[in-house]
Amino acid sequence: MSSAADPSRDYTALDKAELVALLQQQDQEHDAAIRQQNKLLKQRDQLIRAQQRHIDKIEAYLNLAKVQRFGSSSEKMPCQVDLFDEAELEVALSELEAQLPDEVVERVRRKPPSRGFSDKLPRVRVEHRLSDDERAGAKRTFFVKTKEELDIVPARARVLEHFQEKAVFEDAEGEQIKVAPRPVHPLGKCMASLTLLAYIVVAKYADGLPLYRLEGILRRYGGSVTRTAMANWIIRLEDVFKPLMNLMREHQLQADYLQADETRLQVLKETGRTATSDKWMWLVRGGPPDEPVVLFEYDPSRSGEVPRRLLNGFKGILQADGYSGYNAICRDEHIRRIGCMDHCRRKFVEASKSAPRKAGQPGKVSKADVALGKIRKLYRIEQKISELPPAEKRELRQQLAKPALVDLKTWLESNLGKVPKDSLTRTAMQYMLNQWEYISYYCEDGRLNISNALAENAIRPFAVGRRAWLFSDTPRGAQASATCYSLIETARANGLEPSAYIEHVLEHIGAADTVEKLEALLPWNARSNLA
Repeated sequence: MSSAADPSRDYTALDKAELVALLQQQDQEHDAAIRQQNKLLKQRDQLIRAQQRHIDKIEAYLNLAKVQRFGSSSEKMPCQVDLFDEAELEVALSELEAQLPDEVVERVRRKPPSRGFSDKLPRVRVEHRLSDDERAGAKRTFFVKTKEELDIVPARARVLEHFQEKAVFEDAEGEQIKVAPRPVHPLGKCMASLTLLAYIVVAKYADGLPLYRLEGILRRYGGSVTRTAMANWIIRLEDVFKPLMNLMREHQLQADYLQADETRLQVLKETGRTATSDKWMWLVRGGPPDEPVVLFEYDPSRSGEVPRRLLNGFKGILQADGYSGYNAICRDEHIRRIGCMDHCRRKFVEASKSAPRKAGQPGKVSKADVALGKIRKLYRIEQKISELPPAEKRELRQQLAKPALVDLKTWLESNLGKVPKDSLTRTAMQYMLNQWEYISYYCEDGRLNISNALAENAIRPFAVGRRAWLFSDTPRGAQASATCYSLIETARANGLEPSAYIEHVLEHIGAADTVEKLEALLPWNARSNLA
């Protein structure tokens, strides 16, 4: 124990040197105590700051969870229009328009929205006539079109009774019977007409109606069909459609630009996996510009072997999100991979939405909001040039989008260290910088898109339908669903009405015994028959 503060000690007996030494010892011990106290205070402050960062992170995730559950699903931020109008971009676009030929400028400018109903819809004339008394004495009468109304004919059930005519001929050998040919039903002996099969497929996979609801709807119309029967028909149709699906895949792989995406699916009876484990629905979209193909594929795995199988034989550019499962096939087959700006933007949207804001106050502009404003410039450019041919689109991207990308990257690099490492904003910034080579390549080719939106839009009906029917019972049922989604989304991508296309395929595929007959059923070849 130190003697510097010993009350029993007689300090009067100390000489000057001893007293000075004692005072120095007291000062040293006091300084050591202060340093220890400062060290403890510093450790406490560090702990408080770490705890506050952790609290801020938890609050951010909690705010994001609240927004995702109770808020609007739109990714559009309310502050973007006011804060990031980017007047200089509009000036640059205006100056560029002045240098372009008139026909190009007309394509750049947004087309006015069309009004009225499609001219492809059948018209029924409804005449409102004068009575005989009201027309009496008139020199002439005429009709004036006053308005158009959209009319829907409600569904109704009926029974088709098939009668096959047979003719009896007599010859030297006796009576001979000649039978009228009967159209081939793709499912053979089946109580469902082709129209009913098309109705079930489209209702479930385009409109997201689960089979138990369809069972109730058909019962209300007077047709009693169980959901089990409908499920069996859909599974059997998977084998019927398979040759057509093979042709679609061959056609798709001939292109040099594909987009891919994947989403979760629950399949109850998958061998070797629990019912609640994640399985996957994969999607590949692409093909010639005027003959796009959208193919779904079920697989219980998300490993890199799945894209290797789906993209076997493909050479070109693949656009996907940041999932590493595509790396091996792209590396081994020398496929150029590009990224998706939407995924980067979405992370900043989440960071912005998670920021705490007091009720009635707009809140300050965060770094996530600034990043969104800069990203919005890129989308604004794409909106302006969307109608241009690829060569002109590339030229405008080089002049407008590339400088905006350089500005965005510079801002990300200079602000990355100013944001807490475990925050959502830092995660978004780091993700975007890691993906930079992939997300900026679209400027080098006018055929490419800034995002993977076309693939995501194609897979969205599956995600919406999944909310209604929740799961597939067996892997075969999941693959049958993938086939039906492929036909419907490919028909949509080619501008065809899915119900009419599915019925057209069902009507002819039973007799399609050659490759030529199958090729005639591809959506781009069937357009003339469905016009």
